[in-house]
Order: sequence, then structure tokens, then C-alpha cells
Amino acid sequence: MDFKLTEEHIMIRDAARDFAKNELLPGVIERDEKQEFPKEQIKKMGELGFLGMMVSPEYGGGGMDTVSYVLAMEEISKIDASASVVMSVNNSLVCWGLDTFGNEEQKQKYLTKLAAGESIGAFCLSEPEAGSDATSQKTTAIEKDDHYVLNGTKNWITNGSTADFYIVIAQTHPEKKHKGINAFIVEKGWDGFEIGPKEQKLGIRGSDTHSLNFNDVKVPKENRIGEDGFGFKFAMKTLSGGRIGIAAQALGIAAGAYELAREYSKVRKAFGTEIMNHQAIAFKLADMHTSIEAARHLVMKAACDKDNGENYDLSGAMAKLFASKTAMDVSVEAVQVHGGNGYVKEYHVERLMRDAKITQIYEGTSEIQKIVISRSILRD
Repeated sequence: MDFKLTEEHIMIRDAARDFAKNELLPGVIERDEKQEFPKEQIKKMGELGFLGMMVSPEYGGGGMDTVSYVLAMEEISKIDASASVVMSVNNSLVCWGLDTFGNEEQKQKYLTKLAAGESIGAFCLSEPEAGSDATSQKTTAIEKDDHYVLNGTKNWITNGSTADFYIVIAQTHPEKKHKGINAFIVEKGWDGFEIGPKEQKLGIRGSDTHSLNFNDVKVPKENRIGEDGFGFKFAMKTLSGGRIGIAAQALGIAAGAYELAREYSKVRKAFGTEIMNHQAIAFKLADMHTSIEAARHLVMKAACDKDNGENYDLSGAMAKLFASKTAMDVSVEAVQVHGGNGYVKEYHVERLMRDAKITQIYEGTSEIQKIVISRSILRD
């Protein structure tokens, strides 16, 4: 077992760290308060190659491995989870799905722009009655001559109004249940495609989250991804990799909160000494650090499984389950270490605590991860 990072990995991690501190940290509190999408920052992330890291250079991507991706995700998430979720969706769900399952025409038309950061993508699976139960798609795509007619509603869509291209999962053959589901590439501005109001959220408030409505939207047949009925498998394969990205996001939130708490404990005094000298605080920091290291190993294991061509359904689910719990536990304790200041926006930890919760919910709730894990370990 080799736990050392390569020089390239270290370079990528450091570049992401510098970008987060220099470009994302200034104004992050104000963007959260105003629910402002980090438009200029995301543009710079695209220019630096953070939005298409794993896409092959042939299509404008960085051709990097998953380990590089999760290292960068962790550093970005330490500072601004609203920016990192844009990075996660574009890399894990949209670019990876198109790079792996899209045809050559789709890659040339859409993937090249997404990988280069010229365009942003969105992944549209969740519905009012089909969040964790992804098989119950009510959005329909009825085949008509040379196109499909798309009708339905999608909820909680990241990059909802800022995306240029949307991967939409819809039911074409209800009698076939999940085997009748398809995935389509839909462009913003098509007739009948409406973007609903922005969601008022607890955390990741800079992220652009909307419901989407499709009213008789005509989707060319060439925009279907894969063979007829491949949509559900496409969604599950894509989400499996996406969970590694969200696990890395959760890890970053936890690490960011821990680092703030550790530094605060060195300067805040109580009872005549820095609070780090009190065992109650020192033991909190010890527990936080241990949990973060354990989460980091799970995330890296899942990333390595993916890079080595091994099945990563189990390792990805475990990484997301544990890292998201760690994000919540550590961020709550970070607020506690800060005391009254932890409740104040300028110290950042209250925002990280609010941001942490969503990692236990999106791209498969913690309960769904336990289903994936239990089925895997009880299969044999």
C-alpha cells in the first residue's frame, strides 16, 4: 500500500488550495448571505481546468485521474462548498457521463465545451416523488418521428438556471419500468423548457438550485444517450462516481472546519491560557482530526478503485456515508470550539456547518448509501 501522493498530485492539490484562498475566500460570506452564484470564480475555475479534470484531452479535458479530482475537490470545499458543488456536478455527473457513454457527435458538440469550462452542465434526476426512489420517474419522453416530446418537472437541480446543457432522465416506456427510462441532453432556451424559482436553502446558498419544468419540449433523437432504455443504468453508473466527488466535498468541509477550530484554539484564551491547553478542547480536536483522516482514507480508496478499473459502488457509498457524517460532526464541534463566535458569520464555521448537512442528502441520502452497502456485503 502506497499512501504517498505523486508530484503531479501535490501540484494539483496546491493549485486548488491557492485558488480557493486567493479567489474563493474573498467575498465567500457575502455570497452566502446574498445567495449569489460565484459566476466569476466558476469562470476562472473553468479556465484553470477544474471543470473537466477527468475528461480525455481529446475533448478538451485535463485527462487526470480520480485521485487528482478528489484532492482538488477537498481544497475547494474547505473554503466554498457552493463553488465545489458546481465543480462536482460538471465533472462527476455531466462530463464523466458524456465522456463514458456519449457518442462521438455528442462529445464534439457538448463535452468539449463543458470540459473546457466554456459551458456548465446540470444533471436532472430528482423529482417531487422520485428523489431516493429514482425508478419512479414521472417525467416522460414520448417518441415521435425524429424526436422525443419531454414533459415533467425536476426538483433541486444544481446549476438550475446557470447551466447551458442539461442531462435529463425521463420515462419512455412505463410498462418496462426502470428498463424503459432514457437519458437526454437538453439545451437551455428550447421551447417549453422553463426554469422555476430559486430555492431558499439552509446551506450551499451560493449554489444555483432550481426546479425545472418541461412542457412538450422537443428533443432530437440524436440527443438520447446510449441505447433505448439505457437511462436508468446511465444514472446509477454516473451517480456511483458522483458520490466519490460529494464524499470529497464533505471531507473538505470537515477539514476546513477543523483547521479553523485548531487555529482558533491557539489564540483564544480562557482561564488564563489558550483553550488548546484545556483537555476538553484538545480531545475534541483529536477526535476531529482522527475522523477526518479516516474519511480521507475512504475517499482515496474509492478514488483508487475507480482509477484502477475496479468496482467502486461499495467503496464510493462507504466514503460518502462516512465523510458526510464526519462533515456534520466536525463542523458542529468546530462551532462549539469557537463558542459564541462560532455563531457569528465572520468566523466561517457556522456556514460550514450549514453546508455540511446537504452532503448527507444529495446524490443519494445516507440511508440509500446504507442500502447500497448492505446489499453489497450480503450478496455473497
